Amino acid sequence: MGFTGATTSAATGALIGLALGDALGFPTEFNDVPAILAKCGPWREMTLPDPAFVTDDTQMTLALGRGLRTAMDRGELTPQLLEGPVRDEYVAWWRSPDNNRAPGATCLRACELLSTPERPWARASQIGSKGCGANMRVAPIGLAPGLTPAQRSGAAQLQSALTHGHPTALAASDLTAHAVRLLADGARPAELPGLLRAYAHAGRTVYREDWLGALWRHSHDPSATQFIARGWDECLGVLDRLDAALAAPDREADPCLATGAGWIAEEALATGLLCFLLFPDDPLTALRRAACTSGDSDSIACLTGAFAGAHLGAPAWPEEWAGRIEYREELLALGAAWDA
Repeated sequence: MGFTGATTSAATGALIGLALGDALGFPTEFNDVPAILAKCGPWREMTLPDPAFVTDDTQMTLALGRGLRTAMDRGELTPQLLEGPVRDEYVAWWRSPDNNRAPGATCLRACELLSTPERPWARASQIGSKGCGANMRVAPIGLAPGLTPAQRSGAAQLQSALTHGHPTALAASDLTAHAVRLLADGARPAELPGLLRAYAHAGRTVYREDWLGALWRHSHDPSATQFIARGWDECLGVLDRLDAALAAPDREADPCLATGAGWIAEEALATGLLCFLLFPDDPLTALRRAACTSGDSDSIACLTGAFAGAHLGAPAWPEEWAGRIEYREELLALGAAWDA
């Protein structure tokens, strides 16, 4: 596949990058591009806020990372080992006084339901929601070492399903984790859309019952296969839009005009990828482009940062930015453990 070699500090780079994107996009979320330019000046000169606070995107990424680490410390990763620790971390995030960064309604509702221990997780899952809250946080699944492709796919979908049970949320989370893993393993950015398309086609009719149980029965779909295919088809559709945008790139236009505003899972993935792929070797410009968008700017930039950091490693981020990001010590500790 033409891989150039694994990035030795991919986990640290991706985790710091997603937090930096999150912090850069925090003040611009809910603003259109003219309002962002009026507030921040030229987009190519945007500076990291001081203090560099993050949103629920980074908080939930860390929650997933802690839960995943706990599960993997207990043995070979299975759905039974993963569900409990991740569920506990999501509920702890929901209860935290620091959960005051405009969190998504789906995450709040699902975590409230998950906080009742005897409730099966599938009855908490919001099966009608494909908001980006599930794939904005999934990078740890792509970064953790030693997982098989089947474990990585199943874990990415299960962590989504705990809150966002829509098949497109499941597929987009799986694709996002796979993109992070491909970049960490040395995939060339230009090859990434084609590799993701092939992965989506290969998994299109695969319902991971060992990880998802009977979740599909809570939907209106007549079969598990048709349930999951619906999600992959929406992801394939947005990859078409990504390909069209990259065929005639306009680096000065709002990326949301090409691949969507990012409030929903497949569009957050595609627009985060677009911003990264427009500037694959210029990570700060990629983050700035992602933060200066008319849609869900913090989540788009969060994903852009994860992709850029997985590709380029920790050296992608200058110390004057990385040194003052919120949750820096925990991000570095998790990254260092996985990079080792």
